[in-house]
Amino acid sequence: MATRGVFQCKKLTVFYCEHGGSSQAVRDYLQSKRLIEWAKARPTVQIQVRVRNGKHPFVKAEYLSAPISGKRPDLGPIVHQISVKNKQHNYSLQAVEDTLTQLYNKSGRKMVKFTKPIYSQTPSVQGIWTPSLDLHLQPPFHMKFVDE
Repeated sequence: MATRGVFQCKKLTVFYCEHGGSSQAVRDYLQSKRLIEWAKARPTVQIQVRVRNGKHPFVKAEYLSAPISGKRPDLGPIVHQISVKNKQHNYSLQAVEDTLTQLYNKSGRKMVKFTKPIYSQTPSVQGIWTPSLDLHLQPPFHMKFVDE
């Protein structure tokens, strides 16, 4: 996801096993050369492929945006990872690509649920919404254009 025109995902790393059955979909995806096409379409992200024999496959993403908490400024970049093990069905290549796209499109920040209403000191330009407006019940407003 872009924040002020800058994509936040800076690095994607694909980890897989050369022999394990759970990595079959990732190996097929790498052999199909679709990763190269995917990377060419997204030049803002660095992609690495690493072998971890004896381990399940996953994709790890690192983001530009730093953690919001000011308590620990020594923390590194935000990191998310998603497992891609056992994607053995007919859509396995697409499932691996969807995982890459999902991580690429994230902003890196955690989702925050707003439990309280948000109040602002700056009033809305549009005005305050009220359910009694019922603009759809008003007669249509006709405009007349005059050439001068």
